[in-house]
Amino acid sequence: MSEFQTIDVIIIGAGAVGENAAGRVAEQGLSTVLVEIDLVGGECSYWACMPSKALLSPGSALTAARGIGGAREAVTGSLDAQQVLERRTSFTKNWDDSSQAEWVDSAGITLERGRATVSGEREVTITRKDGSETRYRAEHAVVVATGSTPTIPPIDGLADLDYWTTRDATSASEVPESLAVVGDGVAGVELAQAWARLGAEVTVIARSGILENFPEEASDLVLEALRKEGLTVLTDTSTNSVHKDGGAFVLDVGDGRTVTAEKLLVATGRHPNTAGIGLEELGLDVKEMESDDTGRVVDAGGWLYTVGDARGKVKLTHQGKYEARLTADAIVARSKGSLGDTAEAWSPFAATADTVAVPQVIFTDPQIAMVGRTLEQARDVGINASETSLPIEVAGSELQADDYKGWAQLVVDEDRKVIVGATFAGPEVAELLHAATIAVVGEVPLDRLWHAVPTYPTVSEVWLRLFEQYGL
Repeated sequence: MSEFQTIDVIIIGAGAVGENAAGRVAEQGLSTVLVEIDLVGGECSYWACMPSKALLSPGSALTAARGIGGAREAVTGSLDAQQVLERRTSFTKNWDDSSQAEWVDSAGITLERGRATVSGEREVTITRKDGSETRYRAEHAVVVATGSTPTIPPIDGLADLDYWTTRDATSASEVPESLAVVGDGVAGVELAQAWARLGAEVTVIARSGILENFPEEASDLVLEALRKEGLTVLTDTSTNSVHKDGGAFVLDVGDGRTVTAEKLLVATGRHPNTAGIGLEELGLDVKEMESDDTGRVVDAGGWLYTVGDARGKVKLTHQGKYEARLTADAIVARSKGSLGDTAEAWSPFAATADTVAVPQVIFTDPQIAMVGRTLEQARDVGINASETSLPIEVAGSELQADDYKGWAQLVVDEDRKVIVGATFAGPEVAELLHAATIAVVGEVPLDRLWHAVPTYPTVSEVWLRLFEQYGL
């Protein structure tokens, strides 16, 4: 067996989060090994954020043009599905990671391709496809950035079938005639609309409502839009079993009803992809593995860190990259002896925003953009919270679309008079979100925000209307 090579930091997983962690520690002088068994760039680059948004954006652009008189009359065709799929593929570089691997090399990071196993304290063994092994010992840290994997429900008959997961739905090369989507969360709803606009007949099967982690007024706008576009959305519906009949999927959804479709997408959530990399053998229960705000795993001896989806706290690429930057800086600081066991909230080493200011966007049409806490979440943690909400009906929205429908909400901590949450729903509202994120993170008092005058005529004028309704 080969001898151990000593390195400062070992990072398992070369997705967007692992890349950020590796780049950050390497640029601060620590020798770094980045291990990947699949494509460098990970899920977001090839099967999630980028290709899914590439599938969605042409339909949104076409809908936006049809929503404005003068432009509407110039639109005479429908989406060119093949062109949309080819454009999608261009964003994935045809699932070729050579350019990202070149970046890793240029950053002075050692890239190891193979399966990583944490074989001991600070020790990682890498097994390549040809069976050869390389063994590393980390001087300062081992970072687990292995992302997440689909959570598949125990539906009778499902395990024996060739259904789609989100990877298949974002990389497919042809539009199916019909598609059944089991799942009511972000991925399922986004991909349902994308494939419907490309020409598939889509049925969404939702155990309760859709997008239930968001305010009902916002998710209802999306539900209304999906149904208006011809999607069938079955709410409060369970999938009892599934089988194939003549090549088609047949789903039993109760009360004698069935859904039949050429393809079946199962999008029922994800969980950390930490099983099978040796942690269990070290006595670490991956299901109960807890990381502090610097990413360091509690009770693991101070050398093991998790970031991104593998940490299991917030499964969003941008938030995982945020965690990666802070964790990398904490590792570097500890290597120099300038950081102890704990880090203060909002310091350069603590991922405080994971708890109080997570921004997220649903890229359906209309979009939902939310940051911080909902009213219920705020009250659940003891905040004396109020909410102010109203339809988005300002000059800017009227100019953006002839029949613009939107909704906005602010959640206010009444004791401190600061915003602790905000939600916007409507076409292109994602661009409103960062202002709200800054207000939440900065804990900017409402009486000071009153002086942040929105430009006219823009959709941002809804901020003024919200403040007026609140009573400023």
